[in-house]
Amino acid sequence: MSTLTYAVSDSLTMLRRNLKHAQRYPSMTISTVITPVMMLLLFNYAFGGAIGAGISGAGGGAYIDYVAPGIILMAATAGAVATAVGVCVDMTEGIVNRFRTMSISRAAFLTGHVVGSVIQTLIAVALVIGVALAIGFRPNASPVEWLAAIGLLTVLILALTWLAAGMGLVARTPESASNAPLPLTFLPFLGSAIVPTDSMPTGLRWFAEYQPFTPVIETLRGLLMGTEIGTSGYLALAWCLGLTLAGYLWARSAFSRTARR
Repeated sequence: MSTLTYAVSDSLTMLRRNLKHAQRYPSMTISTVITPVMMLLLFNYAFGGAIGAGISGAGGGAYIDYVAPGIILMAATAGAVATAVGVCVDMTEGIVNRFRTMSISRAAFLTGHVVGSVIQTLIAVALVIGVALAIGFRPNASPVEWLAAIGLLTVLILALTWLAAGMGLVARTPESASNAPLPLTFLPFLGSAIVPTDSMPTGLRWFAEYQPFTPVIETLRGLLMGTEIGTSGYLALAWCLGLTLAGYLWARSAFSRTARR
């Protein structure tokens, strides 16, 4: 067997291990789903009447159709916490040192965590979309546009998962690892997830328009609801690919440093 074949086989073994852990200890996975669902229900039913009045009055349609893509993106970010905690737990409990004494691929540990987290987060995103549809979200996307939206979310989840893996590797405790990705989870609030950026004060509007999540949200909203995308699609893809590369290089470097301790 070639080196690549061994690496793929070892990565699949680590993937099965992480999926079994998620099945046996589902609390982190459940919280990944519950948090965006609660946000969706809160903004649609509690705040939707007040916030949505301006959007609907400006010809933006029902508020649920505006906010749902933003909450779906927030569901994509929620899995970063579980990734960081899972990686940190393995590092602090010493299982990684045991793996290093075994004849397995060095890349398999991180690959198993990342791919497993991407799968779990995509399942959480699908559940959030189901809840959104149940409470009135009515996208008009074609099958091709749905595939493009899912592809964009997958690339974003991959980017955030690599970043979270790096956070888990450098964290001292699982508690600190759980706090590190929280800014990623709530940064969409400072974008166009809940309200249009042109309704914000000047300074906040500038930040909201140029932070990485806003073009992703606008692209996702355009694909699902048929709104104007403009250059947001190119910016969203560039941000996602750039964050993926940065997260991968950081995680690989952090893992190599821990091996030399």
